[in-house]
Amino acid sequence: MNMDSTGSMSEQSRFEHYLHTGKVLVQLAKRDFLSKYVGSYLGIIWGFIQPAMTILILWFVFQVGFKQMPVQDVPFILWLMCGMVPWFFFQEAVSGGTTAIVDHGYLVKQVVFRFGFLPIVRIMSAAMVHAVFVVVLLLLFVAYGYNPTLHALQLLYYFGAMSLFILGLTLFTSALVVFARDVGQLIATLLQIWFWITPIFWPLAIIPDRYQLYLKANPLYYIVNGYREALIDKTWFWSHPRLGVGYWCVTFALLGLGIFMFKRLRPHIPDVI
Repeated sequence: MNMDSTGSMSEQSRFEHYLHTGKVLVQLAKRDFLSKYVGSYLGIIWGFIQPAMTILILWFVFQVGFKQMPVQDVPFILWLMCGMVPWFFFQEAVSGGTTAIVDHGYLVKQVVFRFGFLPIVRIMSAAMVHAVFVVVLLLLFVAYGYNPTLHALQLLYYFGAMSLFILGLTLFTSALVVFARDVGQLIATLLQIWFWITPIFWPLAIIPDRYQLYLKANPLYYIVNGYREALIDKTWFWSHPRLGVGYWCVTFALLGLGIFMFKRLRPHIPDVI
């Protein structure tokens, strides 16, 4: 009886610990999100203005200027936003997660704070803006007469898949940037290249078949294509098992590398920060 009671208390205390940790992460994410716009008149609206303006500019250039035809039998703006919405989250979470520890040096020096959570905080902060854009995206599909189906629920799957990939990447970069600040600039440059090699505003079909295999190896292709298949093609994620297996192999390998690197560097971070 005592053993059962002890075991029950242990499970209860573990649950309470996880619950408390979750609440702390949510509070930190809210604070991190709001702190970006402190002192500005428009406040958090700035978090949506830049992505919205980027979409409008690209739409105007390709839809109005070059008169881009519909892609996959849907208006170009819908096809474009299916790629831009996940990209905005990826870009913000990776760039923010990379500098998470450097930006919160005051927390790193607190012995009781597990600063390994900081990249997660930045991912959660970026997810707040992403959630709003997903809602806007769904409403835009409805406005154009393309009502989402149950396939749209897969957006949660692709969001989770992208978040794990980002976590592995930022655990690695956030620890490394403490010792080599140039990593931050390198990540910014790589993100620009990453954007252009991902079929976000250009369809993969325009690329010769012999090169498509290399572009499909890009993890972001799996995510962007997944958002489009969930809302446009109405295809389930298990329809492409090879792409899925490849993505998750890369993601778990990167996550393992990120955790390993972070654990190796963590003891030295407070001394350098």
